[in-house]
Amino acid sequence: MAGAPVLRQPTPSGLLVLRELRRRDAAAWREVRGRNAAWLGPWEATVPPESDEQVPTFPQMVARFRAEARAGRTLAWAMTLDGALVGQVTAGGITLGSLRAATIGYWIDQRVAGRGLTPLAVAMACDHCLHVLRLHRIEIVVRPENQASLRVVHKLGFRYEGRRPAYLHIDGAWRDHEAFALHAEQAPPSLVGHLLARHDPAH
Repeated sequence: MAGAPVLRQPTPSGLLVLRELRRRDAAAWREVRGRNAAWLGPWEATVPPESDEQVPTFPQMVARFRAEARAGRTLAWAMTLDGALVGQVTAGGITLGSLRAATIGYWIDQRVAGRGLTPLAVAMACDHCLHVLRLHRIEIVVRPENQASLRVVHKLGFRYEGRRPAYLHIDGAWRDHEAFALHAEQAPPSLVGHLLARHDPAH
């Protein structure tokens, strides 16, 4: 893969675009993340104390995403609304061969939350993974307390697969997660079209 392709979808709130995260996004990314620290903190991955890893700087993160994209393992999209950075969608752990799967994660600026942008952005990413990359399985794991993310997977028709105890180190501790998945044979021809037909994206 050369990198994350540009995906566009008009919405009542403006033009929603998924594009590759760039180094020149640093100032906007830091501003949005800093302003949303309390909003995102309970759901953010953290470095466990037994690890000697360091949290990457923004340039290191972008460089890592680009290297992972070249290796065919990750697609990291900046989510923009009328050109302003408002979030991120990442398809990681992309595996081909007999599995053909990926895991999708996402976050959004609290200022634009509740407008249907997150499920729409995730649907755009899923359509690319399922119908362009021809993956078979998309997985999303969510903390059971994260009601906003649970609404996303339910809107998109992901099926519940069970609880994963102490699955990820989040907000300073190992946290249980609920696993949801969508298989290619279960997905509509366009998840975006299916979502827009069932839900008003303005709500």
